[in-house]
Amino acid sequence: MKPDYDLCIIGGGINGAGIAREAAGRGLSVLLVEAQDLAQGTSSASTKLIHGGLRYLEMGEFKLVRESLKEREILLRNASHVIKPMEFVLPHVKGLRPKWMISLGLFLYDHLAGRRKLSSSSAVSLHDSLLGEPLSYDYRDGFKYSDCWADDSRLVVLNAMDAKARGAEILTRTACMQIVRSPDTPHWHVHLKDFRGAGDEFQISAGMVINAGGPWVRGVLESSNLVTQDTPKVRLVKGSHLIVPRLYDGDHAYILQQPDKRIVFVIPYEKEFSLVGTTDEAFEGDAAKPIISDAEKEYLCAAVNRFFEKQISPEDAPWTYSGVRALFDDGQGSDQKVTRDYRLDMDESHGAPLLSVFGGKLTTYRTLSQHAVDKITGSTKNSGWTKRVPLPGGDIENADFTAFFDKLSRSYPFVPSDVLHRYARQYGTRVHNLLDDIEHVKGMGRDFGGGLYEAEIFYLIQNEFALSAEDILYRRTKLGLHVEKKTSLALEAALPDYLKERKIAS
Repeated sequence: MKPDYDLCIIGGGINGAGIAREAAGRGLSVLLVEAQDLAQGTSSASTKLIHGGLRYLEMGEFKLVRESLKEREILLRNASHVIKPMEFVLPHVKGLRPKWMISLGLFLYDHLAGRRKLSSSSAVSLHDSLLGEPLSYDYRDGFKYSDCWADDSRLVVLNAMDAKARGAEILTRTACMQIVRSPDTPHWHVHLKDFRGAGDEFQISAGMVINAGGPWVRGVLESSNLVTQDTPKVRLVKGSHLIVPRLYDGDHAYILQQPDKRIVFVIPYEKEFSLVGTTDEAFEGDAAKPIISDAEKEYLCAAVNRFFEKQISPEDAPWTYSGVRALFDDGQGSDQKVTRDYRLDMDESHGAPLLSVFGGKLTTYRTLSQHAVDKITGSTKNSGWTKRVPLPGGDIENADFTAFFDKLSRSYPFVPSDVLHRYARQYGTRVHNLLDDIEHVKGMGRDFGGGLYEAEIFYLIQNEFALSAEDILYRRTKLGLHVEKKTSLALEAALPDYLKERKIAS
């Protein structure tokens, strides 16, 4: 008997969504289930970087850095609306890494995987450059190099959208309760619970299962009695960030070396803010509800205050966020030193294949997805097709965002410029799906304030799996940082009717 699906994927973070896209594009019938919203866990709580990981060179992770740098170029080409180049400034700190070591590391960083789109690294005199202006006068010398910023939660949603367009079924607010091997057929029975309604339980059958549960990857196996002595272990590490009022002008970021040899990023965020992070703190508890600790707040503030003239305190942060990274436990003693590479664990002892994903990072999700589908299907036919195909909205001509936005401004002169720029960054060429039938600002429907119009809400419900005000204000957009409380309350009040009116993406 043929199963309901060729492949069931558990987990709607970046790995699960990327695997769904890769598999659907290869012609498999795919179901992805996520207990919460897409990217609600770790994948919306990153430092928002697509990067090689400069500090991983120091840990000897040359393979990971090389793969990450290659992916940086591919993702920048295929998703230039949600990924953009960014210059990073690294002030030199006497007594930590010597200049020659940093220069060598940056040379390797420039050349490990080739570099076509981004500028090369160089030394910089901070006293003679605007880059040093916000820093304490104690920092005389530094370096600059290029990496990329990314909207992490939108990257997840775009992968899920493309998977759906290629035939995958995406069920959010649907939890996997148990995976059971079918006694009569070489299939899995996946027991699910739908939290969108009355909490009904149901089951589907699948020929293959990929467990991309992130922090819950072991829990999925444990609840189904599928853990063996060979099952990899996972180390849960919390990373937290502060969002503080903007610390400096300019579009560049800073990478700050700390006395404990860790690094902290300070990155421009949502025009008005700076993002400061991240930490590495061992985590125990509910991975769905991580909260920044007082110690983390103090650590991040101290990291900034060592370098910047403008001093900050925890009270300055209007918002914080934390995520739990599920790292493949390679036996290293320090959370900082645990590998950020991934491990794909295949269990074929039950007749039907089950693959679990341990570890990984945002930058390498696409190659992880490719390798996961290769491994579970035993085939490389059309493997890695995602390397060549832009994500939804990413087909911007020559990846020239400036020219793209100029063209949009002429096409939609009735849309406020700041709103249109946000649309361009979030939706890329899909902005036409949102605006093409509208000829006047009144056609955008109710104005909730802060640049949130009814037309965008309808688009997100119909196309991007949005079901709650939080989905819209914090993961599909970042308007939650900007709008007044009355806007949030008005959206929450209106949303039930909108969900009834419009076909919910699923």
